[in-house]
Amino acid sequence: MNGFKQHGHWLLTGYVAFVFIQSLFFKFTDSPETIYIFQGKLDPWAASLGFAGVFAPGGIFSAKVIGSAELIASILLLSGAALPRLRVLQLAGAAMGLAVISGAIGFHLFTPLGVAVRNADGSSDGGQLFALACGVWVSCAALLWLRRAIWMPWLDAIKGRA
Repeated sequence: MNGFKQHGHWLLTGYVAFVFIQSLFFKFTDSPETIYIFQGKLDPWAASLGFAGVFAPGGIFSAKVIGSAELIASILLLSGAALPRLRVLQLAGAAMGLAVISGAIGFHLFTPLGVAVRNADGSSDGGQLFALACGVWVSCAALLWLRRAIWMPWLDAIKGRA
């Protein structure tokens, strides 16, 4: 168990960074899958609520904006894992990753995107994107728990001032 406490963060960090970084190809190259998800499903849904363009290219939640957040989270996670004196970076990356992936999970569950994404050609991913997102969520939450010695004193200090 002591070995996991010392080195298990690498497994969690590696998984999150792998999922985030491999998705960058799709988000940064305007792949058909990404266009379908962001512009074919999410943007029309947002437009029906009065928020047209938020998922379109240049929108606040465009694929490139989300991909950039995932890239930054990955860099923070890997830097904090590699540099023990800067573990706070890993904590920041895990918090950022948790925020981004919570949004993704929410959009899978509460929008027409769905858990099993139906592509423009009628094929389905069988829930693979959703499963990967859930794995990232669990990994980021576990990293935050493993690094609680960093953030709990901050929380205690805030409580002490209240």
